[in-house]
Amino acid sequence: MTEHRRLPDFIAVGPQRTGTTWLHKVLAGHVGLPATKETDFFLKNFERGLDWYLAFFAACPSAVPMGEIDPNYFGAPIARERIAASIARCRIIVSLRDPTERAWSSYRTMRRDAWTRTGFEETVMRSEIIRESSRYAFHLSQWRRRFGADRVLVCLYDDLEADPQAYLDRICEFIGLPAVAARGITAATERVNTVTEAPRSRRIAQRARDARDWLAMRRWHRTERALEWLGLWRFAFEGGGKFGAMDPAAEARLREYFRPEVEALEAILGRDLDAWKRPHPRSEIPHDGFLSARGAKA
Repeated sequence: MTEHRRLPDFIAVGPQRTGTTWLHKVLAGHVGLPATKETDFFLKNFERGLDWYLAFFAACPSAVPMGEIDPNYFGAPIARERIAASIARCRIIVSLRDPTERAWSSYRTMRRDAWTRTGFEETVMRSEIIRESSRYAFHLSQWRRRFGADRVLVCLYDDLEADPQAYLDRICEFIGLPAVAARGITAATERVNTVTEAPRSRRIAQRARDARDWLAMRRWHRTERALEWLGLWRFAFEGGGKFGAMDPAAEARLREYFRPEVEALEAILGRDLDAWKRPHPRSEIPHDGFLSARGAKA
């Protein structure tokens, strides 16, 4: 029974590479968040029990909404069902992004963390996580069915790029938080979680990734941050040369591959997403993060 326990009021379920790190940084200090961004409780750690999960929220103040931002939940039916069974009245935030751009961002992250050594298009076709979490219309419909459309907020990355404050205002209103001024938060206008370089060594990146995950699972967050401050993670995950632009032929094929799901999402949201279905002009710098109102990439 959980009646005496305080449970999260909201969960932002992703998927990955859709501005979830930005949201976590901007909401930090204004809502109750777990000590680590992604507990993966409802996906990988459910057997550890609710007490293990709620310990992450021990320091959360009682006067503000409490929630979690975990982008691994969106395309995972088992996570959705566990959240519904444990927190039936939870509010769900779904953030969606041009699936081809998101796949490109995910690929660069996988290369950085030494999860793949193949090319972009081949990695996407092999990665069940990328492909499954790109079934936007299908999974959004399931989240709405399970929690009710009024308890599922859909946020588009395009809107974050266009107007970060308006984007944040919608989320604050949805979770019952007084408006937060994005302009006064450094994280709202700085580069967030952008991957522009491959690692200098796949082996070093693998070992650093395993060490980072080991520290996170044991909640040794100070040690993890100290190693970041010392530059260990930067040394391990960079130095292998910058990524170029997305290959135009691969982009065209992937846009056609994702087109049916994008058009189904257009029907659900009643919104024109034509920009997600056609190739974009390319520069040599891979786009990731959002452009703030001042034009600074974040």
